[in-house]
Amino acid sequence: MNHVANSHGAWEMPEDLRLLQATVRRFMQEEIIPEENKLPHDAVALPPDVLKRLQAKAKGLGLWQFESPAEYGGAGLNLLGQAAVAEEITQCKMGAYILGCHVFGWDPPNVIFEGTKAQIEKYAIPTLESGEKTFVAITEPGGGSDPARAIQARAVKKGDRYILNGTKVYISGVSESRWGLVFARTGDKDRGGVSSFIVENKYKGFSYKPVPVIRSYSPYEIHLEDCEVPEENLLGKEGEGLKLAETWLVHARIPYAAGVIGIAQAALNLAVAWAKQRVTFKSPLADKQAIQWMIADSEVELRAARLLIYQAAWKGDMGQDIKVDASVCKVYATEAAGKIVDRCIQIFGGLGVSKEMPLERWYRELRIKRIGEGPSEVHRMVIARDLLSAQTKAR
Repeated sequence: MNHVANSHGAWEMPEDLRLLQATVRRFMQEEIIPEENKLPHDAVALPPDVLKRLQAKAKGLGLWQFESPAEYGGAGLNLLGQAAVAEEITQCKMGAYILGCHVFGWDPPNVIFEGTKAQIEKYAIPTLESGEKTFVAITEPGGGSDPARAIQARAVKKGDRYILNGTKVYISGVSESRWGLVFARTGDKDRGGVSSFIVENKYKGFSYKPVPVIRSYSPYEIHLEDCEVPEENLLGKEGEGLKLAETWLVHARIPYAAGVIGIAQAALNLAVAWAKQRVTFKSPLADKQAIQWMIADSEVELRAARLLIYQAAWKGDMGQDIKVDASVCKVYATEAAGKIVDRCIQIFGGLGVSKEMPLERWYRELRIKRIGEGPSEVHRMVIARDLLSAQTKAR
C-alpha cells in the first residue's frame, strides 16, 4: 500500500487507511472508553465479561490483531496501517501499555511466524484466535540495549532439551501470558551466540514476580533455574536469535512511536477544550498568549512526529532499510509526547495532576516510553554513527 498525493500534490493517507482510522476511532469513543470510564483511575483491565463482549464486536468488524498476517487470522496491516491504527488505540487511559484496553487482541511477536509450521499451529494461531497476551524476554539486569553482549542467560543442549538459566527484567505481560520468547546465549559473546526459545509459563524452573514501577501496569522479573525447554521450541536456528528478530524489532518502533503521539493528541484535545471554557482574570485561557503558544508548539511537534512516522512506515513498506528512520521516530515522538502532556498538565493547573483526569497517568507512563524499546541515548548513537559513517564513505 503506497502513499498517495491529492490534486494539489500533497501527501495524503490512503483512503482505505483513513476509513479504517475513522472506524477504529468511533469504536474507541462509542464502545471502549465508556466502559473504561467506569473503572478506577489506574485500572489495567476491563472486566472479563465486558472484554469478551467487546472483543466479539471487534472481531465482527474485522478489527482484530492488526499486525499479524491475514493468512493466520490477523488483519495483516502493513507498517503504515499499523501506525495509523496505533495512534487511535492508545487514546484511552490505559492506552500507553494496554492498547485499546486489549479489545483488539494482543499481537504475538511477529517473529513467531518465522518459526516451523508446528510452532505456528501450536502457539501463534491459538494466540491470534484468543487474543491472549505473550511476552518477549530480552532485557537482563546487566542491560538490554546491547543484547549481543548484555545477554548472560544461557541455554545448554542436553539430549532433546535445552536447559535455561538466568534472569530477565522489565518484561511486560508475563502473568497474563501462556507463552513467550526468551533470548538466551548458546554460544560466544557476540551476535551469533544468542538463540530464541518459545517458553511456556508452566515449564518447571520458570518463575516470575512483578517489578513495581511508576506506571500502573507492572512489568516482571523472570527467573530461569534449570528450566527445561523442548528442542522443538528453538525458534529458527541455534545462534540466529538476534538475526531472526532484528527486522521485527526495528519495525516495532514505528507503531510504538505512533502510539505515543496518539496519547499526546488526546491530551492536546483535552487541553484545547479546557482552554476555551476555563475563565481566569475575566477571560478564557484561550485568550492568553502563553496558553496559545503552548498549544501551537504542541501542534507543531505533533505534526512533525506524525510525518516522520508516516515516512518511515512508507519506506519500510517499500522494503527499504529503516533502522535509522525508526530510531529518529522513536526519539522524536517519545520526547515530543512527554513535552506535550507536560504542557497540557500546565494548562489544566491543579486539575491536571488530579486523578480526575488521565493526564497524570499518561505523564508517568510516557516517561517510561523514552527508555523502552531502547533509550533515547542509544537511538541517538544509531543516528550519529550512520551519519558519521556516511560522511567517511563519501570522502
